[in-house]
Amino acid sequence: MSVSELSFTLNGADARVTPRDDESLLETLRERCGIASTKDGCAPQGQCGCCLVLIDGQPKVSCATKSAKVAGKEITTLEGVSAEDRELVARAFVAAAGLQCGFCIPGFALRALALIEKSPEPSRDEIAKAIDVHLCRCTGYAKIIDAVELLARGKRGEALPPVALEGGVGARLGRYRGAAMVLGDRPYTDDLQFDGMLHGAVRLSDHARARVVAIDTTKAEALPGVVRVATAKDVPGERWYGLIYNDWPGFVAEGEEARCVGDFIAAIAAVDRYTAQQAAALVEVTYEPLPPVTSAKASIAEGAPQVNPTHDNVLSRTAFKRGDVDDALAGSAHVVSGSFQTQRIEHLYLEPECAVAVPRDDGKLHLYTQGQGIFDDQRQVAKFLARPVEDIHVELVPNGGAFGGKEDMSIQAHTALLSHLTGRPVKLALTREQSIRVHPKRHPIGMDYTVGCDAEGRLTAIRARMLGDSGAYASVGAKVLERAAGHACGPYRVPSVDIEAIATYTNNPPCGAMRGFGANQASFGIETCMDMLAEKVGIDGWEMRWRNAVDVGDMFTTGQVLEKSVGVKKTLQAVKDRYYAARGAGKAVGIGCGIKNSGIGNGAKEWGMCRLAVEDDGRISLYNGYTEMGQGLLTILQQFAAEVTGLPAQTFVPKVDATYQLACGQTTGSRATLFAGRAVIAAGEKLRADLDAGHSVSDLIGRVYAGDVLIDDTTPPDVPRPNPKTHTAFGYATQVVVLDGDGKLEQVIAAHDVGKAVNPALCEGQIEGSVHMGLGFALTEELPCKDGMPVTFKMRDIGVLRARDMPPVEVILVEEHEPEGPYGAKGVGEIGLVPTAGAVAGALYQHDGVRRFTLPMKDSPAAQAISVGRIKAKSDRSEWT
Repeated sequence: MSVSELSFTLNGADARVTPRDDESLLETLRERCGIASTKDGCAPQGQCGCCLVLIDGQPKVSCATKSAKVAGKEITTLEGVSAEDRELVARAFVAAAGLQCGFCIPGFALRALALIEKSPEPSRDEIAKAIDVHLCRCTGYAKIIDAVELLARGKRGEALPPVALEGGVGARLGRYRGAAMVLGDRPYTDDLQFDGMLHGAVRLSDHARARVVAIDTTKAEALPGVVRVATAKDVPGERWYGLIYNDWPGFVAEGEEARCVGDFIAAIAAVDRYTAQQAAALVEVTYEPLPPVTSAKASIAEGAPQVNPTHDNVLSRTAFKRGDVDDALAGSAHVVSGSFQTQRIEHLYLEPECAVAVPRDDGKLHLYTQGQGIFDDQRQVAKFLARPVEDIHVELVPNGGAFGGKEDMSIQAHTALLSHLTGRPVKLALTREQSIRVHPKRHPIGMDYTVGCDAEGRLTAIRARMLGDSGAYASVGAKVLERAAGHACGPYRVPSVDIEAIATYTNNPPCGAMRGFGANQASFGIETCMDMLAEKVGIDGWEMRWRNAVDVGDMFTTGQVLEKSVGVKKTLQAVKDRYYAARGAGKAVGIGCGIKNSGIGNGAKEWGMCRLAVEDDGRISLYNGYTEMGQGLLTILQQFAAEVTGLPAQTFVPKVDATYQLACGQTTGSRATLFAGRAVIAAGEKLRADLDAGHSVSDLIGRVYAGDVLIDDTTPPDVPRPNPKTHTAFGYATQVVVLDGDGKLEQVIAAHDVGKAVNPALCEGQIEGSVHMGLGFALTEELPCKDGMPVTFKMRDIGVLRARDMPPVEVILVEEHEPEGPYGAKGVGEIGLVPTAGAVAGALYQHDGVRRFTLPMKDSPAAQAISVGRIKAKSDRSEWT
């Protein structure tokens, strides 16, 4: 139902629209007025700030404002800001490296302009307070605050530092398309528009476990504006898909079980999003509810119902053994044990899942995807539609954050099916609640550790047992538990090892890849044990780690002998003075070391692929198969190309699509820089040879230079062999956490071995953002469920820290050359949060003497001082045990 015509001033011009009675201002601006800078990150919660506008000069979140309330008012978005201010705010954010995925940044930018209008010289605390309504999952806020300070300087007439537009390896090159991202001009999938486009919506299961008796779409089909309703019977090809196992149905069919609350029952295409969502709610489903399996222990208990019909409830079992652990523990001077429990965590990237499918004149389907592996999307969608792979032209739209949560398909297949069935372009976006229900989470893992050392504190043996809840579908859960097992000893020498990790199916939301990928869960266990042993030995945490840190020639948990680029001791040395200075000042101080593989390894064949195509305009298209998701991949690939060819970085235009089949797999395992960088160098060397032979770029128009790098020398963990090589490279870190006298977070010092900092500004930002995520993991973040359903979908409840909650983070970049990496580089995207929880736990113990074994540590004074993570709904915490 619509109200009468509504008029207001939009960016200085008269606007007249006829919205629905319940329509939000965000909907009106995006759907009726063509405004793209306002983004939908959480509608209608008003808790992320992505949709910020100015109403009569006052900042307001438009998703929580009804359109009817702005009659006669003046609305300003970034599109309506003066050209001078647009240039200034874009320059400030890019110069400060104050953006990563960029989805949230237009809201921050508009807020910054409004703040500075009232307070021309704001303090950092004032800025942090002003941006409290805004959420950034990528940056950790430090560089956003830097950007606002720069903007204030610029508004006062001071000169701003130049944005580096050119430079090779080691330069602080400005982020590719950074200015457009700041202003909201670079489109995300939900910003794409096509003539005749339909809008999609989905109907999800109401139960975590239930037999679907009947699906009645009659009422949905009868709703005016609905063009097509699709269910399982409309899928022409293979309805089940997955990254490792094809155990995940695109739709649950009548007669089958729904296995989690993120299962798809139906999808609707309609003339607009509102109609599609209304139709989805009209799909009537008759269920036979069944008791859900909601804990990993219940899943593997005798007599438990089989959760997934394609596999028994034990998804995987990984073991590493060497030496005689029983004898080693019996002969140890000190032995400690602990039972640890980590939590399920929501990725909470700011951009919800969205895809667009467009039929082409040549009969092919153009799929715009935000996925972390577009060629995996292409393969699975082609099978779903029973069409040749080459009929699906995939193109990456760089996404608004992922952190592992966009490896599995979400709505790509459903969007493609609706377009296939209607012959029209279709856009399908999930709501925030649907996003949380659908995509895989961080694994809750229970861990039992027993660790011994000699009288001097040198480790003798570790026994660990791990049990992880992978939810209803495999995703990459087996690999997460494999990685947790492989990192169970941390970056320490351990002569005798007995590790076992099991991944299980349950009816909880699926769990899969998330930054850290099992290594951070294991780190919490081993780092706490290191502190417990240090106390028994009578030495401090730094000394305990120094005596046990691995070096070249030592053995990793998996049995791999570390032969190069082992920088953990350098990271320990980098924080030593700060650690002891804080202790000397009477502070409660915790310390943790971390290790994280770079490259999937474990027997996987891995590729780096690149094509450098010289175009008619003299620019060079730089194609690669990995996804840009905020980490800065496209920028550093420009830097590699510039370094090897000697050409300006701006010559190279990064692209990720199916023009060339560059099927590298998922952007995961901290490997994109490692392998894509090598591929760019391989292609660039061929181009450089032609340039060195006297050819100009214009002479080479039409030529394509290929770089394909295969890495197939790693060994799987289940194939015993002497001297295994389970991973290509490793990142290392040491972090120190300092608390104030009240037990609140005061400072984090993060020293990281990055191999080579290809772009120091982007590298620092990755680590700052990782520490932010690690602090949430330690203290406030969780997604508990009741009977398989998340108990909350509110962003503040979920516990991601806001700017005012973040302590200062000092990043120290350590460069230990990695010979298998491009110019010595290795991945840094995940290692940043691996040691954080252990360091926080150690600091809290120093403060109050309480040893904590369960995450998040919400009972701690550090957590109590944080403004988020206060879930009021009751949950079944036994699901994690």
